[in-house]
Amino acid sequence: MDLSEIKLVVTDMDGTLLNSKHEVSNLFFEQFKKLKENNVSFVAASGRQYHSILDKLSIIEKDITIVAENGAYIVRSGEPLFINDIPRKSIEQIIPICNAVKGVQMVICGMDKAYILKNNTIFEKTVSEFYTRYEALDSFDNLPKDRFFKIALCHYSGSESHVFPHIKNLEQDWQLKISGKEWIDISLKSTHKGNAIAKLQEQLKISQAQTMAFGDYNNDTEMLKLAKYSFAMGNAHPNIKKIANFETLTNDENGVETILSKLIDTF
Repeated sequence: MDLSEIKLVVTDMDGTLLNSKHEVSNLFFEQFKKLKENNVSFVAASGRQYHSILDKLSIIEKDITIVAENGAYIVRSGEPLFINDIPRKSIEQIIPICNAVKGVQMVICGMDKAYILKNNTIFEKTVSEFYTRYEALDSFDNLPKDRFFKIALCHYSGSESHVFPHIKNLEQDWQLKISGKEWIDISLKSTHKGNAIAKLQEQLKISQAQTMAFGDYNNDTEMLKLAKYSFAMGNAHPNIKKIANFETLTNDENGVETILSKLIDTF
């Protein structure tokens, strides 16, 4: 495995760069300095809200690119590069379909804020980890003025078995991504991390052979396919382990940092 030509490192956040306590290691920030010194670009690509990703990586904000909301929103050095938002009317049409799923909790993900319903303190606590800026509403009937990226559905018993079968018919017109054990995201067909990374590779003139990527769940699929050095985390979904070219340790064992150390050794 020759890593000496790597010019772009892309990593998912939850289950990948973040440990199970949703923390970024101090080691990563030390490694990032060396990546920067050697002109290796870094991209954080997540289903998370932009503000939430930024909250985890604020000390390096000016030197990184953030791909938020599964690719719907790209920001480099604090400046928006790409916005792929859903028309309000479409959001309003999908909400009743999602509400019909028993036990589901919903987040309407906007550029300014994420929106949830009031009177569910357990779910609000969950949302507060992934969405730094959110607002609890009495109803989704009158959503605030915003630009919307996706609808995120949460089911504490598992999204793959308890939500996906009930909304599978939406797949014809919408991008459905199981993004975590409890989460599934609904967005535009053109919204996924792969499209976002392809845009960045083109802008930066960096090839797939010069790209390293890390992921753990199904919303990382397209992104990993654009990197010759694609790594599934040890804790990854079986689908991701099948499509990645390599595997590393789990997110709680510094799986990303372990490979970055090997990359840094080539400098």
